[in-house]
Amino acid sequence: MTGEVRVRYAPSPTGHLHIGNARTALFNYLFARKNNGKFIIRIEDTDVKRNVEGGEQSQLKYLKWLGMDWDESVDVGGEYGPYRQTERLDIYKEYWQDLLDRGLAYRCYCTEEELEQEREEQMARGETPRYSGKHRDLTEEQRQALEAEGRVASIRFRVPEDRVYTFDDMVKGTISFNSKETGDFVIVKKDGIPTYNFAVALDDHLMKISHVLRGEDHISNTPRQLMIYEAFGWEPPQFGHMTLIVGEDHKKLSKRNESIIQFIEQYDQLGYLPEALFNFISLLGWSPEGEEEVFSQEQLISIFDEHRLSKSPAVFDTNKLAHMNNTYIKNADPDRIADLAIPHLQKASRLPSELTAEQEEWARALVALYQEQMTAASDIVDLSEVFFRTHLELDAEGIEVMGGEQVPAVLSAFLAKIEQSDEFNAQKIAAMIKEVQKETEFKGKQLFMPIRVALTGQTHGRDLNQTIWLLGRDRVLDRLRSQIKGA
Repeated sequence: MTGEVRVRYAPSPTGHLHIGNARTALFNYLFARKNNGKFIIRIEDTDVKRNVEGGEQSQLKYLKWLGMDWDESVDVGGEYGPYRQTERLDIYKEYWQDLLDRGLAYRCYCTEEELEQEREEQMARGETPRYSGKHRDLTEEQRQALEAEGRVASIRFRVPEDRVYTFDDMVKGTISFNSKETGDFVIVKKDGIPTYNFAVALDDHLMKISHVLRGEDHISNTPRQLMIYEAFGWEPPQFGHMTLIVGEDHKKLSKRNESIIQFIEQYDQLGYLPEALFNFISLLGWSPEGEEEVFSQEQLISIFDEHRLSKSPAVFDTNKLAHMNNTYIKNADPDRIADLAIPHLQKASRLPSELTAEQEEWARALVALYQEQMTAASDIVDLSEVFFRTHLELDAEGIEVMGGEQVPAVLSAFLAKIEQSDEFNAQKIAAMIKEVQKETEFKGKQLFMPIRVALTGQTHGRDLNQTIWLLGRDRVLDRLRSQIKGA
C-alpha cells in the first residue's frame, strides 16, 4: 500500500456509542494498525440541535473501554486540527466562498414551504424529488429583491449536468452514479453551518485521509463528496462501504429492537469483557481465514485483511456473543471477574454496600464457583440465588429424589457428622460425605443427590463441597434438620 494510511472515525456527539458505530471505529482502527497508519477521531458536531451533553465524552470513553487508542483527536491534538467541526467554521467559509466566486455554488432563497410544495408536485407527477434549480441563475437585482423581503439564503452546490461519477469501492466493487439523479444540494445552511457532505469532504482532504471505511448507508453521500473533490481539483480518498448489521430476523438493526442490546455502555454495565466484545464486533461483516473465531486484539491486527470484508449483511448473533463472552470469562483472572460481579450482588441487595474482609472473601469464592457458567458478570445474581433464599421450593424432580428410601439415613448421618465436627471447609465436607458413604453404604446419586436437593433445592449445580461450605454451617444445619423433620 503506497503512501501513509490515514483513516478516521467521525462520530456525532448525539448519544451513546452504538454497536454499528463501534464496528465502524473498530474496522478503521484495525486497518490503520495493520498498515502502520494513523487512526484519527474527528467530532462531527455541526448538527447542534441533536448534540447531547456528555455525548462526545461518552463516545471517547467507550472506544477506550473497547481497547482502542488513536493518534489524533480532540483529546490528544495533532497537526491537522481542530478536530471538532464547530471549531473549523472559518476554514469551511474560505472554501465555500471560493466556490461562490467561481460560480460553482450559488445562494438559494427558497423557503421550506416552497421546497416542500416543489417536492409534493414532483411526487404527484411520479418523479423523484430533487431541487429544481429555480434560484440557480438569479440576477443581482433578483437577489437584492429577495433579500429585501427578509429572506436568508442557503448556499447550494451547482451539480454538473449529466456526468457519471464512478468509484472503486473496497467492499462493493465499482459503483457509478449519474449526476442527473442529484439536484443542486445545500452545502451551507441558512444559519451559516455547513452540511455534512461539504464539511466531511473538506475535512477528509485537509486531514489527508487516505481511506474512508464506513457503513453502506453512506453510499448515497459519496457522489456528492466526489463532486466537492472535483470542484477543488483534489484526489478523493479510497472508499469502502461495509454492509449493514441485521438482527437474526435479517431485518436492519433498529434501535427499537429490544431483543438486542445495542449500546456499548450497556455491555459494560452488564459485566461483559471489553476484549470479548472487541473480538465479537470484529467478526460482524469480516471473517478471517480458517474456522477459529477467538482472537486477541494483537492477533486481529495482524490478520486483518480488508479484502475479506463481507458483501453480505452481518447477522448479530446474540448466542454467539454470549458464548464468546463466556469463553473470555472462563479464562479470566478470578479476581477480575469478582470485581465485576460483586457490585451486581450489592445492587440486588444480596450483599451490603460495604463488605467486611470476611464477607469479601466469601463473595469472591461465590463468584469463582460460578465463573465458568457466566456469560456476563451480572449473571451472578440469578446463578447464586440458592445462597440467598430463605425457603427452598422443590420441583417435581427434587421431590422424587427426596422420596427415596435411603434419604432419611443419608441426611441424618450427614447432619451428625457436621454437628460433631469443629471444622467446616470444602475439604472437610468432602471427607464427611465419604464417611457417610461408608456408614450407610449408599453411593453415587443415592448419596449426593439427597444432600444437594436438601441444601439447595436443585438436582444439578456446581461443586457440591464448595457449595456446602459457601452456604455456611448454620444454614446447612437448619436446612438438613428441616428436611429430616419434614420427611
